[in-house]
Amino acid sequence: MGRLNERLDVARRALQTLQELPLVGEVTDIQRDAAIQRFEYTVEAVWKASQQFLRDAEGLEVGSPKGAFRGLLQVSILGEEDAGKALAMVDDRNDVVHTYAKAVALRIFGRLDGYARLMDRLLSQLERRAGV
Repeated sequence: MGRLNERLDVARRALQTLQELPLVGEVTDIQRDAAIQRFEYTVEAVWKASQQFLRDAEGLEVGSPKGAFRGLLQVSILGEEDAGKALAMVDDRNDVVHTYAKAVALRIFGRLDGYARLMDRLLSQLERRAGV
């Protein structure tokens, strides 16, 4: 499971960069945009770690972020509520990647703290199950 450990490490480090920034309250436009950029690559790293976990530990092949989070629901890593939040997180990531508008950025920024906490819980579960 060497590749899995590597993916988990990358995801954990990405999440730490997101958590270094203020995710609630008043922030500058630059801080908001930096947080959103870090959110984008953190979601990418977390879903790829999830994909690797499902392949290595559960024998499941998934090819998309939503497929990975549905797979984690299937193997009881995520509960229904967190799986729903994870799917919404992917939608928000896609919205900000494909269309930048200030209203979208403000909406997504308002959710970043919750998403960071969700990704932290998820990574902790994956690390525990993988014995990291």
